Formats: sequence, structure tokens, C-alpha cells
Amino acid sequence: MAKMRTYPKAVLAALAAAAAVTAASPASASASAVTISVRQGYSETVREWADAFTCPTNQVLTGRSHYGDENKATTYYCSWIFINGEQVQVHMGDWTYAQKENHSSYVAPLDQALVGRWHQGDENGSTRYRTAALYWQGRQVRLTGAYWTGEYKESSHITQAGYNQVMTGRSHDGDENGKTRYQYATVTFEG
Repeated sequence: MAKMRTYPKAVLAALAAAAAVTAASPASASASAVTISVRQGYSETVREWADAFTCPTNQVLTGRSHYGDENKATTYYCSWIFINGEQVQVHMGDWTYAQKENHSSYVAPLDQALVGRWHQGDENGSTRYRTAALYWQGRQVRLTGAYWTGEYKESSHITQAGYNQVMTGRSHDGDENGKTRYQYATVTFEG
């Protein structure tokens, strides 16, 4: 069950707008006429400065929000992926090596999505990531068209993946007033 949190009106409006765009988008299909759907599932608010977060089984990261310094909480958003109505299997890997948060950048290996993040301390503390490979009917799902978002102020932002996209990277420079960017990629399958 998802943990609930009260959000400022601006955050709720941004989430509603993102949901409306996703709901209004047409189903995507590859040359073999598969239908891909990324559906928001679980969200959880954790302590930014201490808690490791991993999406539940068979879900991947599709968003994050953070308001305040490292003593405030972070909310992660996870989603399921379906191809032709069948759930994609998410095979999680281990945690990455730690890197210093105030000048960090991480991109998942080819065709892998982020499924977890673990930050300890302030901007001089360490951050680790967890990735996963995605499989449908025993074949690996591709993540294509990766792109970086614009910069967000770390202490006041929310980000959500676009239509049929998942999070594949994150970078951050500075303290809580520094800039954070995210990399997203589109879920594709070539039958």
C-alpha cells in the first residue's frame, strides 16, 4: 500500500497535468504491433539523508520530488510496465558504488532502468543507485531515445517521466540549492 503525503497545490497541479497528458496519449506500438503501457503504481516518502529506497517488485522509477534541504523528505514514484497487457519482469541488480552527492552523475547501463536510490548525509554525503534489466516473455526490453531534462533546483522540484518513459539517470551539482537533472528513456520492444 502506498504511503500518503499532503502536497502543496502547485505540486498537485503538476501531477494532475502529467496524468492528463499520459491518459490522453495514444498507445505506442512497434513494427510487430505490440502495445506498451507504463502505469504509475507505488509512491513512498522517505528520509532523504538516511533511507535507502527501492521500488517494489516489478516496478521501476518514473519520478521523484524533493522540497527543502537534506533534513526533509524525498518522494519516489514507481511504475509497472505492460506489453500487450502482460506485466514486464524487472530483474534488479546490486547497489552501485557510492559517489559524493554534490558533484554526482549516474546513468544506468544500456537498456536498464533505475529502481532505487540511497543517499546518506548532506551534499558531502554519498549517493548510490540500483538498476534493473527488463524482460518480457524471456526477451529483454529496450530503452531508447534517452534524454536529459532541464535543471531543477534540488530543494524545490518534482519530476515525472513522460509517456511510456522510465528514469535511467540522475545528476546533481552543489547543495540543496544546486541543480539536479534526470535522464529518461522510452520503453520499446522489437518483436
